[in-house]
Amino acid sequence: MDATEVTELVKEALPDCEVQVQIDGNHYMVVVVGEVFEGLSTIKRQQLINKALFQQIMDGTIHALHPKPFTPAEWAARQG
Repeated sequence: MDATEVTELVKEALPDCEVQVQIDGNHYMVVVVGEVFEGLSTIKRQQLINKALFQQIMDGTIHALHPKPFTPAEWAARQG
């Protein structure tokens, strides 16, 4: 599964978000930036990303998922 496919699945589930995917073997780091995360705990945020890729995690296509959810303000602050 390539980064474009992962990006499409996440954008389908979280349509108003910016998505960046980095792949190392079958380890996927998925950075998602969107207003949808405003007011949610880290766990709830990660669950939204996990849900978008649930089938691929369960069938082993994605062995390790590292979701990194941010609000736009949090992302801007990280970019310095």
